This record gives sequence, C-alpha cells and structure tokens, in this order.
Amino acid sequence: MQRPPNLPGYAALLVAMVIALIAPSVLASTDIPEGVWLIDKKAAVQIFGCNSLLCGRILWLQSPRDSAGQLSQDNKNRNPALRQRPLCGLTMLWNLRASGPDRWEGGRFYNPEDGKTHHVSAYLKSADMLVARIYLGMPAFGKTKVLHRVTHDTSERWC
Repeated sequence: MQRPPNLPGYAALLVAMVIALIAPSVLASTDIPEGVWLIDKKAAVQIFGCNSLLCGRILWLQSPRDSAGQLSQDNKNRNPALRQRPLCGLTMLWNLRASGPDRWEGGRFYNPEDGKTHHVSAYLKSADMLVARIYLGMPAFGKTKVLHRVTHDTSERWC
C-alpha cells in the first residue's frame, strides 16, 4: 500500500525554497546614503540613487577653475573627445549595487586626476562616514578613501 504524500512537509519545503530565493534580495536592499560627501578635501560628490544603484557626481571642487579662470575640464581623460567636458557635474561614481545592509560593491569610479576608471566598493561606517575601496585589478592593491557627509552651501566652489 502506498503512503499518502506528506503535504505539510511539502508545504514547509516550498516555503523554505521561496524564502531562500527572496532573502538575498531583501538582505541586499538598503537605503542609498544620499547627500553630499567630501573626498580628501579636494572634491565633494553628490551621492544619489540611479536605477536602484548608487551613483555620484562632482558637486564641489577645491579648485573649480584653471589658471585662465575657466571651469576645470576633464583634461586627463584617456579619450581625447572627452577632455573638454567640465568636471563640475561629472558623474564619477556609478553602478554600485547593494550587497548587504549599508554595503555596496561592483561599482566603477572615474578619477579625473589620472583619467582612469577604477573598481569601487563601499560601506557606510556611520551616518556621516562612507568608506570606499578604490582599486584597479584586486582590492588588496587599492586605496581606501573616507568620505565625510557635508552640507551643500553656496560658495563659489560649488558647481
């Protein structure tokens, strides 16, 4: 005689499978640390959400103008066609995806100081401190940058 199927056992297994599929996306969902963040007292980046990812654009520069008084341009870009674009407003951080509470990875960081695009990961250490690991190749050979939240004001250095 054949035993009837264990329906409560199948239901529990089905629920466990659904939770296993949903849990990683729930764990990875996190708020974007929107606001303005200062990097090395040289630039401030506005962090914002872009298609559920974390992105950032230059909003303030310590030296926003060149020696001729013109807005600083992306003159170290490896692509000559992009060397005339202004640094103010330039998106320099993109595609950081949530990897856990207050953590992001898989992003890209464009550094106008050397014209290179680097990999980047980041985590929120506190409400006003964001730590980013910027690297070419392997994270072990990169640099750690600490960004501090600042308020947006109206000085002439703001874009």
